[in-house]
Amino acid sequence: MAVEQKEPDTATVTTGRDSLICRGAWTLGRVHALRHALDTLVLPAGNRVSIDGSGIMAMDSAGAWLLLQLRQRAVTAGKQVDYAGFRPAQDTLINYISAESRSLAQDIPLPKSRTLIDRWLTTSSNLVHFLAFVGETVAVLLRAILNPRRIRWTEILADMYETGVKALPIVGLLSFLMGVVMAYLGAVQLKLYGANIYVADLVGYAMLRELAPLLTAILVCGRTGSAYAAQIGTMQVREEVAALQTIGIPPMEILVLPKLLSLLVAMPLLAVFADVLSVFGGMMMANLQLGLGFNAFISRLDEAVTYSTFIIGISKTPVFAAIIAIVGCYQGLKVEGSAESVGLHTTISVVHSIFLVIVVNAMFAILLSVLEV
Repeated sequence: MAVEQKEPDTATVTTGRDSLICRGAWTLGRVHALRHALDTLVLPAGNRVSIDGSGIMAMDSAGAWLLLQLRQRAVTAGKQVDYAGFRPAQDTLINYISAESRSLAQDIPLPKSRTLIDRWLTTSSNLVHFLAFVGETVAVLLRAILNPRRIRWTEILADMYETGVKALPIVGLLSFLMGVVMAYLGAVQLKLYGANIYVADLVGYAMLRELAPLLTAILVCGRTGSAYAAQIGTMQVREEVAALQTIGIPPMEILVLPKLLSLLVAMPLLAVFADVLSVFGGMMMANLQLGLGFNAFISRLDEAVTYSTFIIGISKTPVFAAIIAIVGCYQGLKVEGSAESVGLHTTISVVHSIFLVIVVNAMFAILLSVLEV
């Protein structure tokens, strides 16, 4: 009658002179105790360590994995490690677990820091795709101009109401406040030299030529450009854009073109509204801070600000409108499959639009300076 050998209840590892002595059952049920023993284990002082497994009565894959961890700890400490006293079956198991661990480590892709070349290639690819989208938009616009029946006037008028009329309160309020700030800052300095009347020059020239159109564009970036990206992005998530393509309706004509045309009309009108409110705000502050009358302010404004100053400011707005509409629609069409992607590309559209608007405004300033306009 065979007697069943009972698995020992303990599993230990102790430090010898130049060895690590393992005893007991190195199995899954003893993992917790073995982990604690390994954490508190002191390695031998010598440069060479032998892991003695002659006292191991039973071992499974969990025990073999812990042995490999013990060996790695000794190797990391700069010691040469070898095995001794293990049975052939235990050696086979340890070698198998070691091979599987190396294979798994090779299969898991390690995160690599992106080099400058990687970033440049990614940026270049995105720029090429964006320029291709701009070219496609221009082609659709030219086809629509040559064949006006393709233009969806209902969508354009509805979008003009959303992007233009509904934006009047916020544009007017912030433009008014900007005029107040400009007049206040000018008044603080000008009254020191008795040049109160020149606050009209400062407010008129700065607001009509630069700040009012730029402020309007930035507000439209945050209000309208983000709405374009979110709307088209949501349609992408719901696969409505794919449905339009399936039934033969070009998404560029129904989604991008009406938004572009409506913003090209609404932006100059919003900029004119911002000009009026900003000058009015400056006039109010000049009256309160400097005691400058409305008639004197308007008279000086008429002398200081020429018609070309107003035209230069307004002429920038169609370019700003095109940037905002194209970037917003482009980022919306890049959305892929999730609400998180909608939020990401909406944020990107606002950031890129504001960046490009400021860059283009700076380019206008440099060009006009060279032309001495």
